[in-house]
Amino acid sequence: MPKPTVGRTVHYVSHGTPPREDGSQAYTSQCRTAFITEVGDWPEGKTSDEAQRNIAVPVGLAVVNPTGLFFHSLADGGCMQSEVGREGGTWHWPEREEA
Repeated sequence: MPKPTVGRTVHYVSHGTPPREDGSQAYTSQCRTAFITEVGDWPEGKTSDEAQRNIAVPVGLAVVNPTGLFFHSLADGGCMQSEVGREGGTWHWPEREEA
């Protein structure tokens, strides 16, 4: 698994807009291009190698949306990685394309 570092391109999973009365949404949850702008601290007592393998670290992101840019800083809680499940508000590494 790559180590999160500033400037890396990742995918951010948007939350989507709340459902309307008819159940539709203006925007559904989607993967969006994002850039890591800052990396949080590794958990206390863990080396970066141990943390990279076992424990996610929060990151700050600049997310590119069709309607503009979204910034989620560490000061606001950061975003956590989710390679499985991919819930809204998390990030993951881009999928590899098959040749």
